[in-house]
Amino acid sequence: MPTSAISEEASLLSGMRSETLEEVELTGVRPSLPAVRTFTRGNTGVEEVYVDTDNGPLCVAVQGDRSKPPILTYHDLGLNYVTSFQTFFNYCEMRTLMSNFCVYHVNAPGQEEGAAPLSDDYVFPSMDELANQLDHVLRYFGLESVVGLGVGAGGNILARFAYRQPTKVEALCLINVVPTTAGWIEYGYQKLNARYLKSKGMTQGVMDYLMWHHFGKGTEERNHDLARVYREYFEHSVHPGNLAAFIDSYVKRTDLPISRSTPTVESFPAGRRPSMTTTLQMPIINVCGALSPHQEDTVILNSRLDPTKSSWMKVSDCSMVLEEVPQKMCEALRLFLQGLGYAVRLGRPPLTVSRSAEVISKSIKQSASKDSVRSSPWPFRITENPLTA
Repeated sequence: MPTSAISEEASLLSGMRSETLEEVELTGVRPSLPAVRTFTRGNTGVEEVYVDTDNGPLCVAVQGDRSKPPILTYHDLGLNYVTSFQTFFNYCEMRTLMSNFCVYHVNAPGQEEGAAPLSDDYVFPSMDELANQLDHVLRYFGLESVVGLGVGAGGNILARFAYRQPTKVEALCLINVVPTTAGWIEYGYQKLNARYLKSKGMTQGVMDYLMWHHFGKGTEERNHDLARVYREYFEHSVHPGNLAAFIDSYVKRTDLPISRSTPTVESFPAGRRPSMTTTLQMPIINVCGALSPHQEDTVILNSRLDPTKSSWMKVSDCSMVLEEVPQKMCEALRLFLQGLGYAVRLGRPPLTVSRSAEVISKSIKQSASKDSVRSSPWPFRITENPLTA
């Protein structure tokens, strides 16, 4: 190596500031455990109202500004508005979406959290009577029509209400809905569950059946934390007698009286011609989880709906769609509501690599155009995107 290069390197090294590493003792360091998932009743902005109906009072939780378009929800077996919809409506993208609507969460009689035991002489409403109760809810709040969002048994109730009151339901979003009567296996299991709930409370067999009903098979391996939360909820927070009455009503359900085919002339009185099908006439999105035990039932429901007004969507790698993949359901619901004509206000979209390049390029071009009148600070002329050139 030449002498000049060695002397230059020595001068550079001597001019550099010497830095020493000091030992630092870490004190007070504690492991941070992840927050435990829980269901919390009484969130800010949610008001619980009891509406009188022909079958007793009904708990309705109102979330949002009542002057905005209404969305009405109904929960599934063993759940209530908190355990069915809290996670979904608290999802970050869903909060922005719901700022455009007011949500009315309907709870089946005696299914809300902390509900008193139903009296022995109380006759729990049938599925059709539960659907008729929704008419009282709409009249109480002065709602002309609603967008329905129902899961499982709640979706079946909303579909019955839409069939009887089509002008009061603008659209439906149905998730894991069974449109047929209970088969022999389901009937036997559910009647046995109701008997155990009334006599022994929440047994392990009843809990396992509820977990299968909501999550299908392989729940523990797929989502252990979520399964643990729901097991604890079923064990400690569900009133067994009230749930047994709801199960009895659901297992005795009749077939949804809808069909895609046009009614025959013989089914009409003399002199009348069939002018329409007996299916639901409002826009419907029929959703199921790919791992849900009710997937085939949603296919049957889809075969009974008008294909020009309905869509069937299967969400992969989940069963309980709102809990396991809220981001996918939020996007589907957003597009569905936009298709109905609602101008849904969205949050700022995520800044991807391609979008960041576009934003930077646009800002550079705007700066260059503003400075073109005076002396430009750029040593070159921008003719194309410098990040993609």
